[in-house]
Amino acid sequence: MSESDRKTGEGLVSVPLVPLRDIVVFPSTMMPFIVGRSASLCAFNAALDGDKRLFLATQTDARIDNPSFEDINSIGTIANIVQHQKLPNGNVKVLVEGISRARVIEVEVEGDHQRALLKILDHRSEVTSEVRDKMKRAVALFESYVKLSPNLPQESFIPVGRSTDPSKLVDTIGSNLQVGVEVKQNLLEALFPAERLNTLLGVLEGEVEKLRVDRKIHNKVKKQMERAQKEYYLNEKMKAIQQELGGREDRASEIEELRAKVEKARMPKEARDKAIQELKRLEVMPPVSAEATVSRNYVDWLVSLPWRRKTRESRDITRAEQILNEDHYGLQKIKQRILEFLAVRQLVKKSKGSILCFVGPPGVGKTSLGRSIARATSRRFVRLSLGGVRDEAEIRGHRRTYIGAFPGQIVQMMKKAGSKNPVLVLDEVDKMSMDFRGDPSAALLEVLDPEVNHQFQDHYIDTEFDLSEVMFICTANVLHTVPAALKDRMEILRMAGYTVNEKMEIARQFLVPKQLAAHGLDAEKVTFSDDALGNIVERYTREAGVRNLEREIAAVCRKLAMEVVRRGDHFEQAITPDLLGDYLGVQRFRPRESEKSNEIGVATGLAWTESGGEILSTEATLMKGKGNLTLTGKLGDVMKESAQAALSCIRSRCDEYRIDENFHRKYDMHVHVPEGAIPKD
Repeated sequence: MSESDRKTGEGLVSVPLVPLRDIVVFPSTMMPFIVGRSASLCAFNAALDGDKRLFLATQTDARIDNPSFEDINSIGTIANIVQHQKLPNGNVKVLVEGISRARVIEVEVEGDHQRALLKILDHRSEVTSEVRDKMKRAVALFESYVKLSPNLPQESFIPVGRSTDPSKLVDTIGSNLQVGVEVKQNLLEALFPAERLNTLLGVLEGEVEKLRVDRKIHNKVKKQMERAQKEYYLNEKMKAIQQELGGREDRASEIEELRAKVEKARMPKEARDKAIQELKRLEVMPPVSAEATVSRNYVDWLVSLPWRRKTRESRDITRAEQILNEDHYGLQKIKQRILEFLAVRQLVKKSKGSILCFVGPPGVGKTSLGRSIARATSRRFVRLSLGGVRDEAEIRGHRRTYIGAFPGQIVQMMKKAGSKNPVLVLDEVDKMSMDFRGDPSAALLEVLDPEVNHQFQDHYIDTEFDLSEVMFICTANVLHTVPAALKDRMEILRMAGYTVNEKMEIARQFLVPKQLAAHGLDAEKVTFSDDALGNIVERYTREAGVRNLEREIAAVCRKLAMEVVRRGDHFEQAITPDLLGDYLGVQRFRPRESEKSNEIGVATGLAWTESGGEILSTEATLMKGKGNLTLTGKLGDVMKESAQAALSCIRSRCDEYRIDENFHRKYDMHVHVPEGAIPKD
């Protein structure tokens, strides 16, 4: 260990860090690569000034330009700089030799580069007879691998055949394998030579088997070349004859173009067979026939669907939490559910798609939250409104026997998304209905069932399409109109209305800046006081969401825009409660309080509404009559039954209350609940 290394404990060493993209460097091997990023160049120069040692660790995501401690693999290789050459573009070509494995303890910034505090991992094991047999097996498999691989020179086997150390043998073979970065990283992270040797044997056996299959297929293709050349010659001759006859060159080129698209679409076997069969039918059809148009449209739909295309999903919980907090205030339970989903995705690479249902009154941000979830997970976002849908074909598509048949909206949205793992928002799922054309909610049962939606079958496509990786988010205002079977397939997350304080925060953080920008107003010259926002919330709006609140703020901004146009850009205004009457008119709502002194015949109650709570007084009076009970105030059945039950309770306890047991025969009772236009139940 050189004196330039900073020792912080036994076995710990600090070395300049250079993150690598798509490259894994093994100990005891030479590896060239290009250093181009500024931080990496600084670390390289620091190593040159020191003992020419670097710590090389592969990034978990090659797209990140400035990786942090969490973005690199914890185990990498300490390497010596053997040669370096500065390139004209400022980059440096480096040849390094791996020395030993090391685990990152922490990463610290020193000046303009990063240094990694490392624990060197140097595990030795006894070379037993069993280990020797496995080494011979590995050497034999690698020899077969070199012979079968078309891109690997025969000289690659020379250093392997001479190796007697199992650790060096595995590292040398691993560096020469043409496999993915993850496989090589797994070999690097296997610390014990015996374990590493077992892993290598498994990889080699799989790769050799693949190469043998490729060689077999290559030989079969070679045998078919003569027949293919013959068919090509005849096809070209047929094209020439058709061209001389003024024939179908354009049509043939169109079919060939479709055939090429089918080959590139990477469809499942069943879908590909249907596409090829349809192309064969299309070749023999007259080009102007209606059936030819139907077949052409069908093939176009098959090749345009994302059978295997996926967007790379972001599983960074910290980034997702930051985006959700940027876009929405509050909603902690739902944000927590999304972060839990991402955490599970980190641990389980192939988890099933989730089906969430946001239930809440209008204007609380259900749809916009779905858009934020798509941004937080780096998925595509598509939205489908189900309000008023009554036809089952809107979900499953039309059969191709109908004129003008089309796929269902689910398949159309998948084509629009262009990937098989988008965030698909099904808006207004509670407003679907049914008629003689079928029940679309029943068709949704297959779409929203994680156990079967990997085999979703659209009537038009007529083949299975995988929806299991789609993140479905349904929105609804109420649940009692959603069929029970459909509710059973969804995870219900309720979004209650916002409180006054939450509305004020939403207005301050989101609505006011948005409306000021939309109306061309300067945020430094036009301000809204907290009291003004509170008055708008309490006295000019009464809702669960914030749509009307945004409209009222927009109304104030429009009037301020007129003032700016009239007076010039120097106009400044601070909106206070005293000015709201001039901008918004008379207050629409007044906060109600309970009576400060008790009154006979009036009881104070609390009522629940979508926009929050409300004080509701109940008035009662007694008059001479024949025992009639009159109930007014637009009461529902439950409220009427409660009044009847209360009267029966009093009659049953006349002695306890010292009331004449025949009072109900001498008096009429009138119970009235104010707020007459509002139904109460």
